Amino acid sequence: MTSVQVISNSGHDDMIHDAVLDYFGRRLATCSSDRTIKIFEIEGESQRLVETLKGHDGAVWCISWAHPKYGNILASAGYDGKVFIWREQSNQWQKIFDFALHKASVNIVSWSPHESGCLLACASSDGNVSVLEFRDNSFDHVTFPAHGLGVNSVSWAPATASGSIISSAPGPGSAGVRRFVTGGCDNLLKIWAFDSVSQSYTQELEPLAGHTDWVRDVSWSPTVLQKSYIASASQDKTLVAEWQCACRERGRQ
Repeated sequence: MTSVQVISNSGHDDMIHDAVLDYFGRRLATCSSDRTIKIFEIEGESQRLVETLKGHDGAVWCISWAHPKYGNILASAGYDGKVFIWREQSNQWQKIFDFALHKASVNIVSWSPHESGCLLACASSDGNVSVLEFRDNSFDHVTFPAHGLGVNSVSWAPATASGSIISSAPGPGSAGVRRFVTGGCDNLLKIWAFDSVSQSYTQELEPLAGHTDWVRDVSWSPTVLQKSYIASASQDKTLVAEWQCACRERGRQ
């Protein structure tokens, strides 16, 4: 039998836009138009508000937990065009990075598979995507134009190349792949991969067309079988659940 917990007193003063559990399911982060992020501890059928994070100058659209191998790290982004990275140390939360180079709302943030590194993809209405990398207690970033009319969504590919699990001899670059898909206001999906030579993200293949209105969400299948699939949802009221990705470039899937 399934039990339902309702947090009737969320502590937020306005609409809640996102709610995300951490890797272990013991902490719940929420964000709101009231410009705050709340962190709850979940214990059985009870929950307790333990922290309120402030700093955004507008509605906070999205939050995302990093993999625990990198510590207790949470990313947030919103209407103010800013991306904040928060970290808990000694039971105290503090903002460790403030990324403010986007010129419009940041609509989604997404951490990469941990095998690829501590990477955060950020999609903005200014048409650009930024990838932040946390390494040696400092952040670096790459920003590039992705969809001229705005970027609504991003989803990382598995860190292992498609087919490598069932292949006896995976090719070079079959682990730690840095690749993701974006969906934009131009009705297109685009696949991007990191080029270690140029140290930049480049577009793979042609854009995926098929929608007639904004692509609102994308999701890359987490499986690493022979084929890899991408699902997309659009403002045109359609879903495409079988964008098949079988691209190989410079030994990468």
